[in-house]
Amino acid sequence: MSDKIKHECGVVQIRLRKPLEYYSAKYGEGWALGKLYLMMEKQHNRGQEGAGLAVVKIAPPVKNEYIFRERALGNRAIREIFGKVHGARAHARIEKGCGEAIPFDGELLMGHLRYSTSGCSGLSYVHPFLRRSNWKCQNLALAGNFNMTNLDGVLECIVAEGQHPRNNADTFILLEQLGGLLDRQCEALYDRYMAEGLRGRALTDRVEAEVDIAAILAEGSKLWDGGYIITGVTGSGEGFSIRDPWGIRSAHYYIDDEVVVLASERAVIQTAMNLTTDQVNELQPGEAIIIRKSGDVEMRQINEPVNPRPCSFERIYFSRGTDADIYRERKALGRFLVPDILSEIEGDIDHAVFSFIPNTAEVAWYGMMEGLKAYNDERKVERLTALGADITPEQIKEIVGHKIRTEKIAVKDIKLRTFIAEGGERNELATHVYDITYDSIVPGEDSVVVIDDSIVRGTTLKRSIVKILSRLKPRKIVIVSSSPQVRYPDCYGIDMSRMDEFIAFHAALSLLRDAGKEKLLDEVYARCKASEKLPDSEVVNHVKEVYAPFTYDQVTRRIAEMVTPEDCECPVGIVYQTVEKLSEACPRNNGDWYFSGDYPTPGGVRTVNRAYMRWYETR
Repeated sequence: MSDKIKHECGVVQIRLRKPLEYYSAKYGEGWALGKLYLMMEKQHNRGQEGAGLAVVKIAPPVKNEYIFRERALGNRAIREIFGKVHGARAHARIEKGCGEAIPFDGELLMGHLRYSTSGCSGLSYVHPFLRRSNWKCQNLALAGNFNMTNLDGVLECIVAEGQHPRNNADTFILLEQLGGLLDRQCEALYDRYMAEGLRGRALTDRVEAEVDIAAILAEGSKLWDGGYIITGVTGSGEGFSIRDPWGIRSAHYYIDDEVVVLASERAVIQTAMNLTTDQVNELQPGEAIIIRKSGDVEMRQINEPVNPRPCSFERIYFSRGTDADIYRERKALGRFLVPDILSEIEGDIDHAVFSFIPNTAEVAWYGMMEGLKAYNDERKVERLTALGADITPEQIKEIVGHKIRTEKIAVKDIKLRTFIAEGGERNELATHVYDITYDSIVPGEDSVVVIDDSIVRGTTLKRSIVKILSRLKPRKIVIVSSSPQVRYPDCYGIDMSRMDEFIAFHAALSLLRDAGKEKLLDEVYARCKASEKLPDSEVVNHVKEVYAPFTYDQVTRRIAEMVTPEDCECPVGIVYQTVEKLSEACPRNNGDWYFSGDYPTPGGVRTVNRAYMRWYETR
């Protein structure tokens, strides 16, 4: 989207179910690492702040490392960590006479791509997080695509049980919580089988074989409120991934007799493993996939689904459009916008040029073009029918040959370093982040219609896109959003947490001022403040009241006014998707709280009210 937002992370987990020698002989050396690299690269868009991986060797020689980890920062982190991995492996082969096993040569692999939503940065915050122990089964590495709304409550719980966390990062708290549960379970098993007379290696093997990951996940996750895919590995070879019971975050998996693979997106598994769509399954809300040390796989319903609300932004923007269902859904989003687009240009498709910006909106543009071509075909039939028997070949040729006009009008061709400039110079540079294709329209006659994934802040529209499009001197500029108005913050993993980020909110404030209803802002604040003392079952989203006095179209028109630069000489129109059409296009991903304000968890409702209070107190 033109308004760049940080969003959900990406995860990958691979479990080899046969001896390593099998894969080396059949596929070549480092086959699993190659698959891990490919699936991480295919999800690079999900996290460009850092990347990390962990590998577990299930039965290493004594005195050899069995759990390896590598992490790096920056948008080249994937290449950096794999470069280090391959370097370490090459060095070990040269020094093989020392008797050490090849590093990162294991049966259980986990990868992570990070986009932070908590504001924390630095290598220490890059997943996987690792909790060390001298007992293999008590080593735990954790990674995830998640955000918890009640992290303070989880922290209080583990502190009350006697733990003393050294960090308040969300993943660290979950690591300590699950790690503590794992410790207690392993210790109980140790005491039990010690009392039965087992000793030494036999005792250790029995404890590792009896570890119950499902029980640990059930105990830990009952405290969690948020959207999550949590994936982890133990030093003894247990692997797991668990999805939130509301189905907010997504994950998919594939199982055969050679391998178990899990990733955030279905299409990356299909690409990496050369699979058809129906061969890849979706992890269901509240479900966990647990891979035992033996390689046996168990699907467990850890938490019962609670009114599942999968994130719709997954379909609109975050996931790769190469997924079959997502491709169809994005096209539908574009197609559903056609009636409103035609209304905005007064049906004059003869003097309109259609394009998209940025590239992620291209699939929605295809859907929009399908709808426009269908409308154009209907118009051709009407014109042909109206001419009757007296029609001439020239008229037929002219009518049949009429096409919807498309051009690559706007291009984001460079990444300008605006931070090197100051004041007005910086604003001037921001204007030129996008460029235009000159002479692509007829000045003063043609309208320009450009589709985007979403309009969140509107800053880029006003300072760059609309400003640069106006240089073509069109009759009208129409910006089309394939998603609805973003009105509320997200608290489940997308970096949209402040009310003042949303142009729809500023539009509502502007309308309230014009209507002399600013007192409503004080009333909403008072109700939000009072709701802090209420139990979860009684808390409601009071921020909806800010928008209630106005229609959807009124807010849209005010946004159009707000993104129009002062020196723009042509009118600017905005067309937004409706929430109803979004649900029709993406029927299985009905998580639309950032558009509708209908949060699936109590923590989400509290978050929006607190976001409003923070805005009110600091405005």
